[in-house]
Amino acid sequence: MAYEFVKYEKKGAIGYVTLNRPEVMNSLHAASHAELGDIYDSIAADPDVWVVILTGTGNRAFSAGNDLKATAAAGRQPAPAAQPAVAPRDTGGFGGNTARYDFFKPIIAAVNGWAMGGGCEMALASDIVIAADHARFGLPEPKVGLMAAAGGVHRLPRQIPLKRAMGMILTGKPIDAKTALDWGLVNEVVPLDELIPTAERWAKEIMVCSPLSVRASKEAAMAGLDMELKEAVATRFPGFERLMKSEDFLEGPRAFAEKREPQWKGR
Repeated sequence: MAYEFVKYEKKGAIGYVTLNRPEVMNSLHAASHAELGDIYDSIAADPDVWVVILTGTGNRAFSAGNDLKATAAAGRQPAPAAQPAVAPRDTGGFGGNTARYDFFKPIIAAVNGWAMGGGCEMALASDIVIAADHARFGLPEPKVGLMAAAGGVHRLPRQIPLKRAMGMILTGKPIDAKTALDWGLVNEVVPLDELIPTAERWAKEIMVCSPLSVRASKEAAMAGLDMELKEAVATRFPGFERLMKSEDFLEGPRAFAEKREPQWKGR
């Protein structure tokens, strides 16, 4: 299917999602959210896609977040109870991924520039973040009378120390890529021309593992964050149940015993 505001392509088992509104720093409007929601729905249903790489077109911005000009042009003034014009949850939230709590295929954000507001929230909702060395991360919503309501105010304090997170949230000030790396917000910082190859390297390292094991591990890790440790360890999550009944569950030990590379089928 052809999309107007997002590019989507598959190469092997990697699905590439590219925000494609460089003229507005890849900010998102209603049609963008609809396209992204459809793309993530299709990825979730596609057994041939094991890993997602999310990035933006150009070298200025990963995403500047919500397109406030489009919101104003549509005559929809953000209301306090619905800040900041967040996409409906049935699209998967802002950018199609911030409220997609049942999506267990790994998402690698390749941040090619500014990741502001909803753009930062999309990165926070990803599993691994690779940043170009000129990238910036921030939640500037308070500066325009809004709030990072697509998960930013909740995910950021869970991913970096509380005082650092609150400093970013309350001032709206961005941090650079090196600071994001030092604070544990990103996994790796590289020059722009190495960004996608580095994301692909991470994707390929993930794909050495069983895709069902990876998804079961992500599901357990994410769901377990809301539980006491004892409860999380004792819980049999659905992904683990599927893994134990799969061909891959038998293939892994068999390949190890036979001293060969496993042939994962994802089922």
